Amino acid sequence: MKDGQERAAHELRALPLLAIGVAELGAAISAAIGPWLPHDALRLVGTSPATGLGQGSFSFWHRYEEELVRSLLARRSTGHGDPCRPAALARQRVPAAVARGAEGGGGELRVLLRDGRGVWGLLGLVRAGDARPFREDDVRRAVQLGPALMTLLRRHVTAAPLAPTIPALPAGVITVSAGQAIRTVTPQAQAWLNLLGRQGTPGWLMPAVVTALALDARANVHRTACPTAGGTAAGAGRSLVCAPPAGFGRWLMIEGQALDAHGTGDVAVVIQSPAAALVLPSFCDWYALTPRERQVLELLCRGAAPKQVARLLGLSAHTVHDHLKALFRKTGAGGRDELMAAFTA
Repeated sequence: MKDGQERAAHELRALPLLAIGVAELGAAISAAIGPWLPHDALRLVGTSPATGLGQGSFSFWHRYEEELVRSLLARRSTGHGDPCRPAALARQRVPAAVARGAEGGGGELRVLLRDGRGVWGLLGLVRAGDARPFREDDVRRAVQLGPALMTLLRRHVTAAPLAPTIPALPAGVITVSAGQAIRTVTPQAQAWLNLLGRQGTPGWLMPAVVTALALDARANVHRTACPTAGGTAAGAGRSLVCAPPAGFGRWLMIEGQALDAHGTGDVAVVIQSPAAALVLPSFCDWYALTPRERQVLELLCRGAAPKQVARLLGLSAHTVHDHLKALFRKTGAGGRDELMAAFTA
Protein backbone atom coordinates (compact mmCIF):
# COMPACT_ATOMS: atom_id res chain seq x y z
CA MET A 1 0.00 0.00 0.00
CA LYS A 2 2.82 2.37 0.84
CA ASP A 3 4.28 1.81 -2.63
CA GLY A 4 1.01 3.02 -4.17
CA GLN A 5 1.05 6.17 -2.06
CA GLU A 6 4.67 6.89 -2.92
CA ARG A 7 3.94 6.30 -6.60
CA ALA A 8 1.06 8.80 -6.51
CA ALA A 9 3.25 11.34 -4.69
CA HIS A 10 6.03 10.82 -7.25
CA GLU A 11 3.59 11.36 -10.13
CA LEU A 12 2.39 14.61 -8.52
CA ARG A 13 5.98 15.84 -8.06
CA ALA A 14 6.77 15.06 -11.70
CA LEU A 15 3.91 17.07 -13.22
CA PRO A 16 5.12 19.82 -15.62
CA LEU A 17 3.14 22.61 -13.98
CA LEU A 18 3.87 25.41 -16.46
CA ALA A 19 3.93 23.28 -19.60
CA ILE A 20 0.22 22.40 -19.66
CA GLY A 21 -3.02 24.31 -19.25
CA VAL A 22 -5.29 24.39 -16.22
CA ALA A 23 -7.74 21.81 -17.60
CA GLU A 24 -4.92 19.48 -18.61
CA LEU A 25 -3.32 19.88 -15.21
CA GLY A 26 -6.56 18.92 -13.49
CA ALA A 27 -6.71 15.78 -15.62
CA ALA A 28 -3.06 14.98 -14.86
CA ILE A 29 -3.59 15.35 -11.10
CA SER A 30 -6.60 13.05 -11.33
CA ALA A 31 -4.60 10.48 -13.28
CA ALA A 32 -1.78 10.58 -10.73
CA ILE A 33 -4.16 10.02 -7.82
CA GLY A 34 -6.49 7.55 -9.55
CA PRO A 35 -4.52 4.31 -9.06
CA TRP A 36 -4.13 5.06 -5.33
CA LEU A 37 -7.63 6.44 -4.80
CA PRO A 38 -10.13 5.68 -7.61
CA HIS A 39 -12.64 8.43 -8.39
CA ASP A 40 -14.73 9.79 -11.25
CA ALA A 41 -14.16 13.52 -10.81
CA LEU A 42 -11.63 15.73 -9.01
CA ARG A 43 -11.31 19.30 -7.83
CA LEU A 44 -8.26 20.74 -6.10
CA VAL A 45 -8.62 24.20 -4.55
CA GLY A 46 -5.55 26.19 -3.51
CA THR A 47 -5.28 29.11 -1.10
CA SER A 48 -2.86 30.61 1.41
CA PRO A 49 -3.21 30.65 5.21
CA ALA A 50 -3.31 34.46 5.17
CA THR A 51 -6.38 34.45 2.93
CA GLY A 52 -8.22 31.48 4.40
CA LEU A 53 -10.09 28.94 2.28
CA GLY A 54 -13.24 30.92 1.48
CA GLN A 55 -13.86 30.29 -2.21
CA GLY A 56 -10.17 29.48 -2.74
CA SER A 57 -7.53 31.42 -4.64
CA PHE A 58 -7.29 29.12 -7.67
CA SER A 59 -8.47 25.65 -8.56
CA PHE A 60 -8.15 22.66 -10.87
CA TRP A 61 -11.17 20.71 -12.03
CA HIS A 62 -11.56 17.39 -13.83
CA ARG A 63 -14.92 16.00 -14.94
CA TYR A 64 -16.96 18.11 -12.54
CA GLU A 65 -20.10 19.16 -14.39
CA GLU A 66 -20.87 22.88 -14.50
CA GLU A 67 -24.06 22.59 -12.45
CA LEU A 68 -22.26 20.51 -9.83
CA VAL A 69 -19.54 23.15 -9.54
CA ARG A 70 -22.09 25.95 -9.18
CA SER A 71 -23.94 24.01 -6.50
CA LEU A 72 -20.75 23.23 -4.57
CA LEU A 73 -19.58 26.84 -4.63
CA ALA A 74 -22.95 28.06 -3.44
CA ARG A 75 -23.33 25.41 -0.72
CA ARG A 76 -20.00 26.39 0.81
CA SER A 77 -21.69 29.55 2.08
CA THR A 78 -24.69 27.75 3.60
CA GLY A 79 -25.31 25.25 6.36
CA HIS A 80 -27.59 22.30 5.64
CA GLY A 81 -25.62 20.16 8.12
CA ASP A 82 -22.98 19.40 5.52
CA PRO A 83 -20.14 17.51 7.33
CA CYS A 84 -17.71 18.46 4.58
CA ARG A 85 -17.84 22.23 5.04
CA PRO A 86 -14.33 23.62 5.68
CA ALA A 87 -15.29 24.96 9.11
CA ALA A 88 -16.42 21.47 10.13
CA LEU A 89 -13.31 19.83 8.69
CA ALA A 90 -11.07 22.29 10.54
CA ARG A 91 -12.49 21.11 13.86
CA GLN A 92 -11.74 17.46 13.19
CA ARG A 93 -8.55 15.66 14.14
CA VAL A 94 -8.58 14.02 10.71
CA PRO A 95 -9.69 16.88 8.43
CA ALA A 96 -11.71 14.79 6.00
CA ALA A 97 -15.33 13.74 5.55
CA VAL A 98 -17.61 12.05 3.05
CA ALA A 99 -20.93 13.46 1.89
CA ARG A 100 -23.01 10.39 1.12
CA GLY A 101 -24.77 10.59 -2.18
CA ALA A 102 -23.62 14.20 -2.58
CA GLU A 103 -25.24 16.09 -5.44
CA GLY A 104 -26.87 12.94 -6.85
CA GLY A 105 -23.63 10.97 -7.12
CA GLY A 106 -22.16 8.09 -5.17
CA GLY A 107 -20.59 10.51 -2.72
CA GLU A 108 -17.95 13.21 -2.43
CA LEU A 109 -14.83 12.84 -0.32
CA ARG A 110 -13.31 16.14 0.83
CA VAL A 111 -10.00 16.67 2.58
CA LEU A 112 -8.84 19.97 4.05
CA LEU A 113 -5.16 20.46 3.16
CA ARG A 114 -3.45 21.97 6.19
CA ASP A 115 -0.18 21.93 8.07
CA GLY A 116 1.25 23.78 11.05
CA ARG A 117 1.04 27.12 9.20
CA GLY A 118 -2.63 26.85 8.27
CA VAL A 119 -4.90 25.82 5.43
CA TRP A 120 -3.53 25.51 1.90
CA GLY A 121 -6.55 24.14 0.09
CA LEU A 122 -9.17 21.46 -0.33
CA LEU A 123 -9.27 18.19 -2.26
CA GLY A 124 -12.65 16.96 -3.47
CA LEU A 125 -13.20 13.59 -5.13
CA VAL A 126 -16.52 12.32 -6.51
CA ARG A 127 -17.67 8.80 -7.31
CA ALA A 128 -20.65 8.25 -9.58
CA GLY A 129 -23.92 6.83 -8.26
CA ASP A 130 -23.12 3.29 -9.44
CA ALA A 131 -19.61 3.26 -7.94
CA ARG A 132 -18.59 1.91 -4.52
CA PRO A 133 -19.18 4.61 -1.89
CA PHE A 134 -16.17 6.16 -0.20
CA ARG A 135 -15.19 4.41 3.02
CA GLU A 136 -12.83 4.99 5.93
CA ASP A 137 -9.93 3.44 4.03
CA ASP A 138 -10.46 5.99 1.24
CA VAL A 139 -10.48 8.81 3.79
CA ARG A 140 -7.15 7.61 5.18
CA ARG A 141 -5.63 7.34 1.70
CA ALA A 142 -6.78 10.84 0.78
CA VAL A 143 -5.34 12.33 3.97
CA GLN A 144 -2.00 10.65 3.25
CA LEU A 145 -1.85 12.53 -0.06
CA GLY A 146 -2.11 15.88 1.75
CA PRO A 147 1.62 16.71 1.96
CA ALA A 148 2.20 15.94 -1.72
CA LEU A 149 -0.81 18.02 -2.77
CA MET A 150 0.26 21.00 -0.65
CA THR A 151 3.72 20.79 -2.21
CA LEU A 152 2.13 20.74 -5.68
CA LEU A 153 0.07 23.86 -4.90
CA ARG A 154 3.14 25.76 -3.69
CA ARG A 155 5.14 24.63 -6.73
CA HIS A 156 2.35 25.81 -9.00
CA VAL A 157 2.43 29.31 -7.51
CA THR A 158 6.19 29.74 -7.15
CA ALA A 159 7.01 28.36 -10.61
CA ALA A 160 5.21 31.27 -12.30
CA PRO A 161 7.08 34.43 -13.35
CA LEU A 162 7.22 37.15 -10.70
CA ALA A 163 6.38 39.95 -13.11
CA PRO A 164 2.79 40.16 -14.47
CA THR A 165 2.25 38.66 -17.91
CA ILE A 166 -1.05 40.43 -18.57
CA PRO A 167 -1.81 44.15 -18.32
CA ALA A 168 -3.46 45.79 -15.33
CA LEU A 169 -7.01 46.98 -15.88
CA PRO A 170 -9.12 49.46 -13.90
CA ALA A 171 -11.17 47.95 -11.09
CA GLY A 172 -14.45 46.46 -12.28
CA VAL A 173 -17.73 45.97 -10.41
CA ILE A 174 -20.38 43.27 -10.70
CA THR A 175 -23.61 43.55 -8.73
CA VAL A 176 -25.47 40.44 -7.61
CA SER A 177 -29.11 40.54 -6.55
CA ALA A 178 -30.58 38.98 -3.42
CA GLY A 179 -31.80 36.18 -5.67
CA GLN A 180 -28.21 35.45 -6.72
CA ALA A 181 -28.69 36.78 -10.24
CA ILE A 182 -25.92 38.88 -11.76
CA ARG A 183 -27.65 42.24 -12.16
CA THR A 184 -24.98 44.48 -13.72
CA VAL A 185 -21.44 44.14 -15.05
CA THR A 186 -19.43 47.31 -15.62
CA PRO A 187 -17.35 47.54 -18.80
CA GLN A 188 -14.21 47.32 -16.66
CA ALA A 189 -15.45 44.12 -15.02
CA GLN A 190 -16.32 42.64 -18.41
CA ALA A 191 -12.82 43.47 -19.62
CA TRP A 192 -11.42 41.51 -16.65
CA LEU A 193 -13.69 38.54 -17.43
CA ASN A 194 -12.62 38.58 -21.07
CA LEU A 195 -8.96 38.75 -20.08
CA LEU A 196 -9.28 35.86 -17.63
CA GLY A 197 -11.11 33.82 -20.26
CA ARG A 198 -8.12 34.18 -22.57
CA GLN A 199 -5.95 32.74 -19.75
CA GLY A 200 -7.88 29.46 -19.93
CA THR A 201 -10.42 30.08 -17.16
CA PRO A 202 -13.72 28.34 -18.09
CA GLY A 203 -16.36 30.87 -19.05
CA TRP A 204 -18.84 29.63 -16.44
CA LEU A 205 -16.39 29.47 -13.52
CA MET A 206 -15.96 33.19 -12.81
CA PRO A 207 -19.73 33.92 -12.68
CA ALA A 208 -20.05 30.97 -10.29
CA VAL A 209 -17.29 32.38 -8.09
CA VAL A 210 -18.89 35.84 -8.19
CA THR A 211 -22.28 34.56 -6.99
CA ALA A 212 -20.61 32.43 -4.30
CA LEU A 213 -18.69 35.49 -3.05
CA ALA A 214 -21.99 37.36 -2.89
CA LEU A 215 -23.41 34.61 -0.67
CA ASP A 216 -20.32 34.84 1.54
CA ALA A 217 -20.63 38.63 1.78
CA ARG A 218 -24.23 38.36 2.94
CA ALA A 219 -23.36 35.68 5.48
CA ASN A 220 -20.48 37.79 6.81
CA VAL A 221 -22.87 40.62 7.67
CA HIS A 222 -24.37 38.32 10.31
CA ARG A 223 -21.10 37.02 11.71
CA THR A 224 -18.87 38.47 14.37
CA ALA A 225 -15.52 39.49 12.86
CA CYS A 226 -13.38 36.49 13.72
CA PRO A 227 -10.85 34.32 11.85
CA THR A 228 -12.36 32.01 9.26
CA ALA A 229 -11.56 28.30 9.20
CA GLY A 230 -7.86 28.02 8.67
CA GLY A 231 -7.45 31.73 8.03
CA THR A 232 -6.14 34.62 10.06
CA ALA A 233 -7.66 37.76 11.45
CA ALA A 234 -6.51 39.58 8.31
CA GLY A 235 -9.14 37.75 6.29
CA ALA A 236 -11.82 37.70 8.95
CA GLY A 237 -15.28 38.81 7.96
CA ARG A 238 -14.24 39.37 4.36
CA SER A 239 -15.50 37.66 1.24
CA LEU A 240 -12.53 37.60 -1.09
CA VAL A 241 -10.31 35.73 -3.49
CA CYS A 242 -6.61 36.69 -3.57
CA ALA A 243 -5.25 34.83 -6.58
CA PRO A 244 -1.54 34.55 -7.47
CA PRO A 245 -0.21 35.06 -11.03
CA ALA A 246 -0.01 31.32 -11.77
CA GLY A 247 -3.00 30.62 -14.01
CA PHE A 248 -4.15 34.26 -14.08
CA GLY A 249 -1.08 36.18 -15.26
CA ARG A 250 -0.95 38.65 -12.37
CA TRP A 251 -2.09 39.02 -8.77
CA LEU A 252 -5.85 39.37 -8.71
CA MET A 253 -8.29 40.23 -5.94
CA ILE A 254 -12.05 39.69 -6.12
CA GLU A 255 -14.03 40.89 -3.11
CA GLY A 256 -17.72 40.90 -2.29
CA GLN A 257 -19.30 43.62 -0.16
CA ALA A 258 -22.94 43.82 0.88
CA LEU A 259 -24.51 47.13 -0.12
CA ASP A 260 -26.83 47.30 2.87
CA ALA A 261 -26.36 46.92 6.61
CA HIS A 262 -28.53 43.80 6.85
CA GLY A 263 -27.09 41.77 3.97
CA THR A 264 -30.48 41.32 2.33
CA GLY A 265 -30.00 43.41 -0.79
CA ASP A 266 -27.49 43.61 -3.62
CA VAL A 267 -23.82 42.76 -3.27
CA ALA A 268 -21.02 44.52 -5.14
CA VAL A 269 -18.21 42.22 -6.28
CA VAL A 270 -15.05 44.15 -7.16
CA ILE A 271 -12.35 42.71 -9.45
CA GLN A 272 -9.02 44.50 -9.34
CA SER A 273 -5.26 44.28 -9.45
CA PRO A 274 -4.46 44.72 -5.74
CA ALA A 275 -1.88 47.01 -4.18
CA ALA A 276 1.28 45.50 -2.71
CA ALA A 277 -0.02 45.69 0.87
CA LEU A 278 -2.92 43.40 -0.03
CA VAL A 279 -0.71 40.91 -1.87
CA LEU A 280 2.09 40.68 0.70
CA PRO A 281 0.46 38.31 3.23
CA SER A 282 -0.28 35.66 0.61
CA PHE A 283 3.02 36.26 -1.21
CA CYS A 284 4.95 35.64 2.03
CA ASP A 285 2.97 32.45 2.65
CA TRP A 286 3.60 30.97 -0.78
CA TYR A 287 7.31 31.76 -0.77
CA ALA A 288 7.79 30.67 2.86
CA LEU A 289 9.29 33.98 3.97
CA THR A 290 10.29 34.45 7.60
CA PRO A 291 8.78 37.31 9.67
CA ARG A 292 12.02 39.30 9.33
CA GLU A 293 12.18 38.73 5.56
CA ARG A 294 8.60 39.94 5.35
CA GLN A 295 9.52 43.14 7.24
CA VAL A 296 12.36 43.78 4.81
CA LEU A 297 10.10 43.14 1.83
CA GLU A 298 7.37 45.43 3.17
CA LEU A 299 9.84 48.29 3.48
CA LEU A 300 11.20 47.65 -0.01
CA CYS A 301 7.66 47.82 -1.37
CA ARG A 302 7.29 51.22 0.30
CA GLY A 303 10.32 52.45 -1.62
CA ALA A 304 12.97 52.15 1.10
CA ALA A 305 16.58 51.55 0.03
CA PRO A 306 18.58 48.81 1.82
CA LYS A 307 20.36 51.40 4.02
CA GLN A 308 17.00 52.80 5.09
CA VAL A 309 15.72 49.28 5.77
CA ALA A 310 18.72 48.68 8.03
CA ARG A 311 18.11 51.90 9.94
CA LEU A 312 14.36 51.38 10.31
CA LEU A 313 14.73 47.80 11.55
CA GLY A 314 17.82 48.46 13.68
CA LEU A 315 19.90 46.00 11.66
CA SER A 316 23.36 46.16 10.18
CA ALA A 317 23.75 46.63 6.43
CA HIS A 318 25.34 43.17 6.29
CA THR A 319 22.29 41.56 7.91
CA VAL A 320 19.92 43.31 5.52
CA HIS A 321 22.08 42.11 2.64
CA ASP A 322 21.74 38.55 3.94
CA HIS A 323 17.95 38.93 4.10
CA LEU A 324 17.91 40.25 0.55
CA LYS A 325 19.91 37.25 -0.63
CA ALA A 326 17.40 34.97 1.08
CA LEU A 327 14.52 36.81 -0.61
CA PHE A 328 16.14 36.47 -4.03
CA ARG A 329 16.88 32.78 -3.44
CA LYS A 330 13.36 31.91 -2.27
CA THR A 331 11.56 33.87 -4.97
CA GLY A 332 13.99 33.23 -7.82
CA ALA A 333 14.39 36.98 -8.38
CA GLY A 334 17.59 38.16 -10.03
CA GLY A 335 17.62 41.39 -8.01
CA ARG A 336 15.52 44.07 -6.36
CA ASP A 337 13.95 45.31 -9.59
CA GLU A 338 12.72 41.83 -10.52
CA LEU A 339 11.44 41.23 -7.01
CA MET A 340 9.55 44.54 -6.98
CA ALA A 341 8.00 43.70 -10.35
CA ALA A 342 5.90 41.09 -8.55
CA PHE A 343 3.99 43.91 -6.85
CA THR A 344 3.24 45.98 -9.94
CA ALA A 345 -0.39 47.02 -9.58
